[in-house]
Amino acid sequence: MVEHSKTDFGMKMKRLREERGVSLRQIADATKISVSQLEALERNDIPRLPGGIYSRALVRSYAIEVGLDPEQTVREFLAQFSHDSVNLGTPHAPPEDYDSPEAGRWTMTIGAVLAISLLVGAILYLMLSRQ
Repeated sequence: MVEHSKTDFGMKMKRLREERGVSLRQIADATKISVSQLEALERNDIPRLPGGIYSRALVRSYAIEVGLDPEQTVREFLAQFSHDSVNLGTPHAPPEDYDSPEAGRWTMTIGAVLAISLLVGAILYLMLSRQ
């Protein structure tokens, strides 16, 4: 159940959108954000949003389409939902997955292979160009 304190943001966005005569379909068409995600925003159903920077981008795009200050709207959104996934990475891929030691080893291995390939290529080029 959504807490009462978290009902203000979505209700406010919906009310302002309706006052300006903008439909969710118009916002979806202009921003390429699905109507279901826009509805989730207006219902304060934050777990249905993509999370992290994507939620903030969604709020920013919504605000622009209804004529609100996008940065102020994002600040209000973050203040309202400061403990939700909006301040984290996407809920589908935790941040630690991106910085795993495994990923670092692959990067080092690929870099080493490229460096060795370049070195061998340069040596072969020099040897063949002398002949």
